[in-house]
Amino acid sequence: MAGTLLARGMLVGLLAALIAFGFATLYAEPHIEQAISFEEGHEHTHSHMAAGAEVGAADQGEAVEVFSRQTQSGIGLLTGLAVIGLAMGGLFSVAFIVLHGRMGPKDPRLLSLCIALAAYVVLVLVPGMKYPANPPAVGSPETLDLRTGLFFGLVAISIVAAVFAIQSARIVSAKVGTWNGALLGVGAFLVIVVFAYAILPTIGELPDGFSADLLWRFRLSAFGTQAILWSVIGVAFGLLAERHSRSRVIHTD
Repeated sequence: MAGTLLARGMLVGLLAALIAFGFATLYAEPHIEQAISFEEGHEHTHSHMAAGAEVGAADQGEAVEVFSRQTQSGIGLLTGLAVIGLAMGGLFSVAFIVLHGRMGPKDPRLLSLCIALAAYVVLVLVPGMKYPANPPAVGSPETLDLRTGLFFGLVAISIVAAVFAIQSARIVSAKVGTWNGALLGVGAFLVIVVFAYAILPTIGELPDGFSADLLWRFRLSAFGTQAILWSVIGVAFGLLAERHSRSRVIHTD
């Protein structure tokens, strides 16, 4: 059973990546193109202001773009999403195998949706609200490592908070009921997240003249791409898991 569900989880993750790629191509890429146009215009303006310092630039040559923009927005984006989809689909199936019959709803479809929602909140929403994705032209290259480290650090905190909340909910549920245990678990998770938000630094590097509306739409499309990915995984894996459970019952009978 475990091997079958793992394989199906990875296939579902790949399917989710393909659908998320379509969404990102339609809604995220236009915003990236606008941000690149702003960045190029911004750099062009600064190059005119510093024209006197460009005497030896021709001898040094210009930076060569390793991958074209078309490659980055096409096969590059698809490959990245496919790798993420396969990995997340595999981890999703492992979480389902561990939780099914032990914790959460007994219905495979409902449990799958709950896991997908929890994954989206823990892995995407919590770190993304504090350190959201930025389009080109937003963010200094000097702070890239810092921003990346803070983002993944918050992902780790969010995962630890979720595990702690689940364990607390299980202990309390056995004593005062499932509803009270669930409320305590959610409360514990929120307290840890809010505390992390308060102590971690906030980084705001919006350049002068950059459209706040464009930034908002880009970040919304980034959240939307991840929402599509996890929604497809949750729905599709739940249907396959439910069919798998039915087939096992039929063969057992």
